[in-house]
Amino acid sequence: MAKYLISFPSAAMVVPDGEWDAVDRDSHAVMAEAKAAGVYVFGGGLDDSVPPVRVSASGGVTEGGYPWAPPLNGGFAVLELPTREAAVAWAARIAKACRCDQELRVFGFDPQS
Repeated sequence: MAKYLISFPSAAMVVPDGEWDAVDRDSHAVMAEAKAAGVYVFGGGLDDSVPPVRVSASGGVTEGGYPWAPPLNGGFAVLELPTREAAVAWAARIAKACRCDQELRVFGFDPQS
C-alpha cells in the first residue's frame, strides 16, 4: 500500500462566518473515520504564527523560507491506502469536511527513516 499526502494551503480555506464550528467538527470527524478504518498515518497543520527559518549544513540560521518558493502552510494528512482511487475518495471526504479542494500526492515514504 502507498502513503498519500492530502493537503491544502491556508488561503484555500475561505469559510463563511458562522461555519467554522461545523468545519472543525466535520474535519475532526473524517480524521476519526480514517483512524477507525486503520488508514491514518499522521496529520496536522503548520502553525502560521511561527515563521520558518532555513538551517544550513553549518548550523547557520536564516529567517524565512526559500525566497523563491511559495510559502508552505495549511493542513495535511498522510493516509496509507491500497489504491489511488481510494486516495481520491478520502481526499474528497476531507475536501467536503474542510470546505476546500485538496491536493493529492503520493508520499515518498522511506521505511529506513
